[in-house]
Amino acid sequence: MNLLLATAGEFPTYFVIVYVVGFIAAVTIGSIAWYNSKRPAGWENAEKPDYIPDVKTEEQTENQS
Repeated sequence: MNLLLATAGEFPTYFVIVYVVGFIAAVTIGSIAWYNSKRPAGWENAEKPDYIPDVKTEEQTENQS
């Protein structure tokens, strides 16, 4: 709350809200992309959390047809 009050004098509050929501969206989308990518060294056998959706590549789609 102090962040919104501190920035209210310089920037409109909705600008700050847009930046915060955009940052959260970027982190969320980046996390989903990272979890669906190849695993880094040492993470090959790590389980993916259940809340991360599966994203199928074109190669996987062609193999199923």
